[in-house]
Order: sequence, then structure tokens, then C-alpha cells
Amino acid sequence: MAQDDADDRTEQPTVRRREEAREQGQIARSADLTAALALLAGLLLLKALGPRMFNDMLAMTRALGETPAISAAQLGPWLGRVGRATVDLMLPFLGLLLLLAAAGTIAQSGLLLAWKKLGFKPERLDPVAGLRRMFSGEALVRLVLGLLKVAIVGGVAYLTIAQRIDAVLATGVLHSGAVLRAAGDLVFDLALRLGAVLLVLGLIDYFVQRYKLERQLRMTKQEVRDELKRMEGDPLVKQRRRQLQLRLAMQRIQAEVPRADVVVTNPTHYAVALRYDQQTMNAPRVTAKGKDFLAERIRLLAQQHGVPIVQRPPLARALYVGVEVGREIPPQFYRAVAEVLAYVYQLSGRKVG
Repeated sequence: MAQDDADDRTEQPTVRRREEAREQGQIARSADLTAALALLAGLLLLKALGPRMFNDMLAMTRALGETPAISAAQLGPWLGRVGRATVDLMLPFLGLLLLLAAAGTIAQSGLLLAWKKLGFKPERLDPVAGLRRMFSGEALVRLVLGLLKVAIVGGVAYLTIAQRIDAVLATGVLHSGAVLRAAGDLVFDLALRLGAVLLVLGLIDYFVQRYKLERQLRMTKQEVRDELKRMEGDPLVKQRRRQLQLRLAMQRIQAEVPRADVVVTNPTHYAVALRYDQQTMNAPRVTAKGKDFLAERIRLLAQQHGVPIVQRPPLARALYVGVEVGREIPPQFYRAVAEVLAYVYQLSGRKVG
């Protein structure tokens, strides 16, 4: 059944599906990549800040060694000075390391606060489910991959030390300062190589996690249809909404067309009813408009109530598109509408100031 369900999930996830998964904390993220970035960042910071930190540490050690005997009353202030000196020494390094590690995490998944993932879920306490996860095929794959990573890291460490085995053996005849420098160089080189290997493994793991997440988020055709219904609205609801809008438009048309001064038509596809009252309006107003069926209804009502119908195709289309019902016409239509109204007033003998 699980295989059949996976085979049915052939559609790419919708935007809403991805947003819901992100809110649940389902994101592609590699802990190995984050660790590798933190290790490399720490090495680079040590390379840049290490000499100054070492000199400051030596100075602090000398100052502590030269401190005379401390009484019980002086112990508190002395510990405070030691704490402040330690903070001043380590804060730049640790602060920059924390910022770089956070930047590496944000680069993978963006800024995300998945509060739902932090919530308590009783099913996590189910021991049977926990045992199933421990001895599942996925857990076995993770174990094999973990052992492979350990083998790769161990091999890189062995090769690095083997290349410098002569230098390591020669440290027996060196003074303490040279031994410390040789050991520091070896450890830094080893850590740098391990960081590079972990970075490659982390990138591979990250892209594997992305692939797995894409597979998990895939949807069936029915799920896509259901998602589109939720996003765009149920077709039946949309149909009822259109019917309601049509009924309201018909009511407005029946109320306003008989009172209009003129109806401008396309002549068949568009119809716009105009009314102008010099006492209450600054410009003629669109009182009703319609396309196709509604346009035909407007023309029939105009004929029944003796409202003049004037064919002006460009003007009818422009008014239909550019002016909402109940709004006065904008200035760019003044001349064209004035000519239509003048023509209508001339036919009816109406005098306008």
C-alpha cells in the first residue's frame, strides 16, 4: 500500500503545500554541513585571531602569576578581574563563530521559527513506534552512512599524520617551544583537511535531504485538485457567487436604465447607460453597464422606456473598461460624451445650459 501511494504521488508540490511543510519544520537541512561550516569558520578565526589571543593569554597568565598572596577579602575582586579578562579574550572569537554558524544554518533553510515542531506530541512517547524507528530500514541506512563517514574521516586523519610522521618523530630532540609549534601546525592541518572532507560530505547530505523532502512533498492528482479548490474556491461556491453577482447586476440595471439619459452601445457586445444632472453632478455618471447578455438586457430596457440608444463602438468599449458603475466619467471622455448628450438633447428638444 505504501508503495502504491508513493507511485501515485507524481505531481510537484504546490506553493501552499511547501508553506505548510515549512510551518511544520519540514525543511532540507544537513547537520553535517552545519558542523563542517562551524569547524572551518573556527579554524579561519583561529588563524586570524589566534596570535593575538595567545599573546593576551600569556600576558594574563604572567599577571596572575605575579599576583601577591590574596586574602579572603580580595578573592572576590580578583575572580571578577579574571572573569572579565577571560570574557575579553574569548568573546570576539566565540561571537564571530556563533554568527558564522548561524549564517550557515540560515543559508540552508532561511530564517525559520517552527514553533509547531517544538510542541509536545504524545505519539513521540510511544515505545513501540520508537523501536520501529530504531530497527527500520531507514535507521539501518543511516547507520551504514555514519560508519562510512567515520571511515572516510579516519582515513583522511591517518593519511595526514602518515605524511608528517617524520616531523612527529623528530619532535623528541626539539625544545618545548618548537614542539608546541609543530604540534599546532599538525593539528591545524589535520583539522583543516577534516573540515574540507566534512564540508563535501555535508553538501552531499544536504542535497540528499532536499531530494528526500521533494519526494515526501509530492502530491497525487486528487490532492492537487483539492488544493486548487481551497486556493481558488470551490466551483459550486464560485458558481453561486457569480449567480448572486448577476442577480444584483440585473436589479441595478432594471432600476437605473429607465432613468438614464442615453445608452451608448457597441452595438451588440457592450452597453453603457449614462445619466447627467447639472444640479447634482460635476460630470455624466455611468449608472449601468454590461457585456453580451447584460448589454442586450440594457438595450431592451432602454427601448421599453424610451431611453435613446446611440451606437459609438470605441466609446462604449472605453467606458465599459475604464469607468466603474456609479462613478462620474473622467476628463478624457468629456468631449465624446458631451457630443453624444448634445445629439440626444437635440433630438428630444431638451435645453441644457
